[in-house]
Amino acid sequence: MTAGPEESPAAGRDTRHGPLIITAFGLYARGEQNWLSVASVVRLMGDLGVEPPAVRSSVSRLKRRGLLESARHDGAAGYSLAAPVLETLAEGDVRIFERVRAVAEDGWIVVVFSVPESERQKRHELRAALTRLGFGTAAPGAWIAPGNLAAETRRTLERLGLAGYVDLFTGEHLAFGDLRSKVRRWWDLDELTALYADFLRRYRPVLERTETAGVSPQEAFRVYVPMLTQWRRLPYRDPGLPLSLLPPGWNGVGAGELFSALNATLGARAREHALAVIHDER
Repeated sequence: MTAGPEESPAAGRDTRHGPLIITAFGLYARGEQNWLSVASVVRLMGDLGVEPPAVRSSVSRLKRRGLLESARHDGAAGYSLAAPVLETLAEGDVRIFERVRAVAEDGWIVVVFSVPESERQKRHELRAALTRLGFGTAAPGAWIAPGNLAAETRRTLERLGLAGYVDLFTGEHLAFGDLRSKVRRWWDLDELTALYADFLRRYRPVLERTETAGVSPQEAFRVYVPMLTQWRRLPYRDPGLPLSLLPPGWNGVGAGELFSALNATLGARAREHALAVIHDER
């Protein structure tokens, strides 16, 4: 599962529900033949405090953007994730749930690109794709990321039809200057630190409470889906830089440990509730 295009800003309060809906589809629809009934979507979002009109409005927006498609199963109306979204979510599963932090020995991948002015939209798409992959900007037209992202970068650019505009290089930083200082220029570590601090502040008490008092499947669902919706953006903002290049005691490590604990504590119970609703509304 990945941070996706449904998360771009838009006017209107109900547009904030789009990411929640995509999270729910990513978690629960893919194992149900990539389909959820209208009734199950409305009920599940209702458990998250979203009123039915807001659910329908957000679903309509997601359909117009090509992220969801209308589909019927056994006469029942529902929705499926579009094929490109399924591919993106499959790639995101690895980054979110199986993330491996880079080490110094991984080196770097550098992307150099040149896009004609007549294809300005491609330039925008390329920059957006590299940003989602976690690249930093080393110089105009030269983007950099830890070397362990090379295979994912290649797959993503090929899937998006952008490979013809770029060259990929891998290697080491030989000279000059202090690499840790350069990393702070290439990535906004202060912003990342603030995002991780917000996650820790919001969800550390949740983990303590659930570990102490336990949690029902419905309550687990109410916590887990918003938590994952907030978290799934972060592995794409954070390229997984080697710890040797990050500030001492960097809070991204603690946030990752907190996410893993929440996933282990809440994930299975949340799925229990979601599948009960989905099967009840077929």
